[in-house]
Amino acid sequence: MDLQPITYSESATADRPWLVSTHGLDTPLTITLDTALFKQGAHYTPPALNQPRNVMQAGIPLGRVTTTGLYGPWDPAATDGRATFTGVLLADVPFTPGSPRAGAALFWHGVIAAAHIPGGLDVSTITTSTAQLHFI
Repeated sequence: MDLQPITYSESATADRPWLVSTHGLDTPLTITLDTALFKQGAHYTPPALNQPRNVMQAGIPLGRVTTTGLYGPWDPAATDGRATFTGVLLADVPFTPGSPRAGAALFWHGVIAAAHIPGGLDVSTITTSTAQLHFI
């Protein structure tokens, strides 16, 4: 038998046009996302050639599901706890299709350009928040 190990590596450049300053980058929270709450096209891109995983884009506004402690997309009309704005997804998150959860980082303290959040963010609709974010 002839074994030939193959090494694979990938790299990515962070694209965070919504991040105004580095303030708060040293204090992200480690969180777990409930991937079933996110929608393809709106919150993540599906696998493609040379990209075998789904990828959630950094900057998605997040809320915490009260009963599970998992995070999902912030929704001011949600009744499961996600109506409370908790922050934004700090970095892109690749996850395997069909995976129920994914580890992530929550940016909850700092300065954000709301107009550059993926999909946009109307800060006037945030009525309840645990985040310490300043929007410009």
